[in-house]
Amino acid sequence: MRGGPLSWYLCWAVVFADIGTSVYYVPGILYGQFGTRSALFVAMTLVAFVLLTIKYAEVAWRYPEGGGVVNVASRAIHPFAGLLGGSFILVDYYLTVALSALSGVYYLTVVAPAMDGIVVPVTVAALVLLALLNAFGIKESAGTTAVIAVVAGIGQLAVVLAVAVSLGPVGIVHSFAAIFHGRPLTPITLVTGFGAAFLAFSGLETIAQLAPSMREPRRRIAAQAMIAVVVTMCVTSPLLTLWSTTLLPSGQNPNQFISLLGFHVAGPALADYVAVTGALLLIFASNTGMIGAYHVFIALARMGFLPRVLEQRNPWRGTPHWAILLAVSVPVALVVVSRGDAGTLGDLYAFGLLGAFILTCLALDIVRWRDHSYRRSRKGQALFALGIVTTVLVTIAWLTNLVAKPEATLFGGGLTILGLLVGITTYYVSRSREPIVFPFMHRPDLRVVPIGTGRRHLPEADVLAILPHDTSAAEAVVAAAARASDGDQRLVFLYRGESADAREAELLEVTDPYLVDRAAQVAFGRAERAARKATRHRRYVYVPGNLRPDVIGEVWKSVFPRETVVVDGDQGQLPPIAVDRVRRRYIDGYPILQLVTRRLRHAAGSD
Repeated sequence: MRGGPLSWYLCWAVVFADIGTSVYYVPGILYGQFGTRSALFVAMTLVAFVLLTIKYAEVAWRYPEGGGVVNVASRAIHPFAGLLGGSFILVDYYLTVALSALSGVYYLTVVAPAMDGIVVPVTVAALVLLALLNAFGIKESAGTTAVIAVVAGIGQLAVVLAVAVSLGPVGIVHSFAAIFHGRPLTPITLVTGFGAAFLAFSGLETIAQLAPSMREPRRRIAAQAMIAVVVTMCVTSPLLTLWSTTLLPSGQNPNQFISLLGFHVAGPALADYVAVTGALLLIFASNTGMIGAYHVFIALARMGFLPRVLEQRNPWRGTPHWAILLAVSVPVALVVVSRGDAGTLGDLYAFGLLGAFILTCLALDIVRWRDHSYRRSRKGQALFALGIVTTVLVTIAWLTNLVAKPEATLFGGGLTILGLLVGITTYYVSRSREPIVFPFMHRPDLRVVPIGTGRRHLPEADVLAILPHDTSAAEAVVAAAARASDGDQRLVFLYRGESADAREAELLEVTDPYLVDRAAQVAFGRAERAARKATRHRRYVYVPGNLRPDVIGEVWKSVFPRETVVVDGDQGQLPPIAVDRVRRRYIDGYPILQLVTRRLRHAAGSD
């Protein structure tokens, strides 16, 4: 895929505008559970966060069409795993939207105390306004987000510096000792705190969703953006959590800890600056979460797991109004039902956030394992081992929260089960009308290993059928291929998409070309209906239309078929091959060629 307009700096800004907001509400939430030891658990989780950034940077360049956990889980494990990942991340997005908007209003009350008694109505109004802005097509700009991220980041750093100056070197060292005061730490307390502190690093999924908008080379841009995010979070999150939970007098409002800390060490000017910039950043994070949620709905609808009405766009503004409505309705309900309690919303986070982390980590572990060339290098072996450690750490945190936070398990598990039931039901209802196929997408510039193989390339095939764009001609090719496959033959259908339009991807949009290529979906669906009775060994390969013309020849060399079925006239797409014999027949009036080649071991198909 071609690169987008976002540099590492803009990618950092969008990710920080999501993940960097947690520092405004996490210290207060953790303080209610762990008191002055909150920073210890944030520091412990910071190690797992750094390991997670390595994996998410790799997801961003391995899957440049975006989609995050939905895409990587679908392609590495199974499409139903993508549905599960989508259900997980939607739980996370719902809470991000609700909690960020609510916290933003709480911080505004620092400079507008009159709002203190109407926080819930104002938050609901803000969410409705954000939904209307998205419905009218006023999109969040990475450039604007960068400005807000920088001014808010300056506020966070200013508080850190002000506290450091106020304490002095000796006071700074002494402040760290406060996290060890209290009752002895038990293994259960350590594990529970470790799991709870992951809330401080929610929003990491955003980097994978930004992949379509990244500049090339994505591998370098993703790495640079993640390094900047890690540095920023290491400087701000642990220190602000430490000092806001140990230096502030008791009885302070936990929903305003960072602003109150600024007031405590530097006076009202810094407190007001932090409150206003923090509120802006939190509102932007809420909007980013809403955008991410409705794009996940659209992706799942295009995959056949949700009703296609969710991907419909209104004729006036060209926006997906039904998906936007669904993305805002649950957060509004959460704010109302929780009565504006940020602690309650924070406790609900664990299930979806960590579930998405686990599935992404597991999927990438599988991709790395299948990529033999990756595992042969020392760097690849080291990253694979670190990846396993990361997966284990996140799994421990998730399993701990299943027990320690029953409300989160009930809420997140309930929404996830509902999503799975709706998705599977929609899938099988749609499949009864038109078979749904999830093909292997050929991307010659990336190491992509198809499901069920241990090699980079597709396994060799007995019959390769190249489907034309003409529907009737494609049916003739399918009929000839099904006849040629003869039971246990390995049959591969190949379809080259139309050239994609030059429209710039929306922020967080999933740009998988197959998901928007209805002609390809219909062609593969009809091929599946006709061929599933003819052979049980069927595979489907989709070639994006924007790839160079000779890419069909590359696929042919990868699968190296014994027999190739094409419409007469399309054989020019193939590479120069030694044809033993040519069978020409007419099916429904279309001339179909069956090119039979000698079966030789082909170097392109080996590792």
